[in-house]
Parts: sequence; C-alpha cells; structure tokens
Amino acid sequence: MVVAMIGTGRMGAAMVGRLRGAGHPVVVWNRTPARAKGLDADVAATAAEAAAAADVVLVSLADDAAVLAMYEGPDGLVAGLRPGTIVVDTSTVAPATVRKAAALVAERGAVLLDAPVSGSVPVVQQGAITFLVGGPADALDKVRPILSAFATRIFHLGDVGSGATMKLSVNSVVYGLNQSVAEALVLAEKAGVERAVAYEVFANSAISAPFVHYKRESFERPAETPAAFMLQLVVKDLDLIGALADEVGARMDQRATNRKLAAEALADGLGERDLSVVAEFLRRQHEADGQ
Repeated sequence: MVVAMIGTGRMGAAMVGRLRGAGHPVVVWNRTPARAKGLDADVAATAAEAAAAADVVLVSLADDAAVLAMYEGPDGLVAGLRPGTIVVDTSTVAPATVRKAAALVAERGAVLLDAPVSGSVPVVQQGAITFLVGGPADALDKVRPILSAFATRIFHLGDVGSGATMKLSVNSVVYGLNQSVAEALVLAEKAGVERAVAYEVFANSAISAPFVHYKRESFERPAETPAAFMLQLVVKDLDLIGALADEVGARMDQRATNRKLAAEALADGLGERDLSVVAEFLRRQHEADGQ
C-alpha cells in the first residue's frame, strides 16, 4: 500500500524513515515544504495531492487548529481522498476535534482512525511506539501492517475520540512524571548529590519507569541533547487535558500544578526546549533566590 505522511516534523519524519525501511512507498506533505525535503519519499504540493496518491494517510500535526485547517479547503486532505482510503490521525488533539475530522472524512467514503501514539521520537525510530486507537476495528485490521513498521503495541479502545481521550490521560501522567523527576533531581543536586549519580539511582529504583530511562540524556545533559518534545507543546496538551477534565467533571489537581510551572518556564523563553527543561528552570529559580 502507498502511504501518505501529512506533517514531517520530528515524529512524522521518524515515521517516514521506518515506513521506507519496511519497503512501503511514501508520499509526504508538510505546510513548510523545506521540512519535507531530504526525506526518502515523494513530496506532494498539497495535502489533497498526497491523499489522492495513497491507500493509507498518516497525519502528525502539532495542534487542533493545524489539524482542522489541513483537512478542509480545496487543497486539504479531504478533497483528495478516494472512497475506501483509511486516514490514521496520530496528532494529539481534543476528542471533539478528531470527531469533526472523522465526519469530514466520512463524507468522501473514507474512514478515519483516531490513533495518537505514546512514546517519543527515539521510540518511533526503534519501532517500539504504542498506538491508542479509536474507530472501526475492521479499518484498524487493514492498516496493522503499516502501523507495525513503528509500533509494538496497538490498543483498540472503542469509537473515534477514545484514542484522543486515552492519549490525554497518558500525557497527564507523563507530565506529572516530568515535573516530579525535575524537582527531585534538582533537590538531590542542591543537597550535594551529583546529578549523574542521582539519576542512576532514579533509573534503578522504584521509580524506574520507561520515561525515566528514555529521558535520561535530556535530564543529565540538557545543553547537549536535542529537544524530543518541546515545552510549548506540553502547555498545549495540559490545556487540552484541563478542558476535557472540565467537560467530564474530573478533578485534576496535579495538572493545574504542572500547567503553572510549565507556563512559567514558557514565559522564561524555554518553549522550544525539551520538556525536561523544567529542571533547568528550577535550577535558575534556585540561583535567582540565592540558594
């Protein structure tokens, strides 16, 4: 099957690499064309053109506004869909956003799977990402050979929107872990334990979650490690989580605390740094306070 990749940021580009490595023909489109160059894939002029050439369309975009704008209009993805095409949207967006996109796709006789992923760019490159899927089970079965190029686990959660809901739930834990690790690491440092030693204990103790392992370089050597997931996207996700919590009536005190600190770090000019930069922000705060 020919695969279209809509969005060639860090995650999208990593997915293209895995797909090509598995032998799938790939056509790509990115809003900024320069970011699509250099990939081992054909480059389409519009999202519609990419969709028209594909049996399966993967979408990986940054936020709700970008997702909806890309689906709509004469050059949008929906305009190029053929009946029977399966769209797999991996973007982290609100459940309502992906349901709206699914309705647009259905008007063309195509099917949308709500399929955000759990894991970072290195996990995609290893072929070990986890898919959280909402939508028709038969459509998921058809695209499993595609998704298996970069996934080891695929959860079918129910109707469209359930994938987005689960992704926001997972991310609420990830961001809680991120802040907890940052706070604890800075605490140990300030109390006289070397950073690398403290992190070695984290990685071999009761808190030894996969997140702790794959973020190790980012926390230990923040100046040398490229951003895998930017802090500004963390703030976006925390707002989505808050909106969903308000909608369903769920109390989430930790989310509010995480959002407050992330917003402070964002205001300090750290938005394009990796989410682990929260630790660096806390170090600055200690220094500013003379501690």
